[in-house]
Amino acid sequence: MSRIEFEQSVVDFTVNLRPYAINLTHDGDAANDLVQETVYRAMLNQDKFREGTNLKAWLYTIMKNIFINGYRRRAKHKTIIDTTENLYYLNTANSVGGIVQNQSESNFMMDDIELAIAGLGSEYRVPFIMHYQGYKYQEIADELQLPLGTVKSRIFFARRDLKAKLSIYEEDKNSGTKK
Repeated sequence: MSRIEFEQSVVDFTVNLRPYAINLTHDGDAANDLVQETVYRAMLNQDKFREGTNLKAWLYTIMKNIFINGYRRRAKHKTIIDTTENLYYLNTANSVGGIVQNQSESNFMMDDIELAIAGLGSEYRVPFIMHYQGYKYQEIADELQLPLGTVKSRIFFARRDLKAKLSIYEEDKNSGTKK
């Protein structure tokens, strides 16, 4: 394939590349840039294209690699590097943007959850806690020597009671805030 034929084939495929670029970027301008960069790289690397290879697939692969490399570059660029001595607060899971958040609300919630669980009768609390810890229904039934249906219903009723007791923490569906 001559250089002119190759270039014409690449240009002809740009119509097929644009929908794929839009699918990757979700932005028309970024998609146009991605198609342009793909065509440029294809022209630049014509010597790497082997005749008999599917040109369309080759172009899609170039586009996908450009997109992935750009994504990695943007992600790396957004990474915050702090060279201060005390990195504890910046790297804690409880901080957002380097600002430590107050944990009092979650502490109150955990206290309320523990109190609500403790308020369940032992016939509901024990199966519920075992299920929460990862035991399967059958394992709980075997351990407590109860029928499987009884274990399932006790866990169901425990969940229902806990949901009612902790309804203050339920988010309002319309506003996204707690009641």
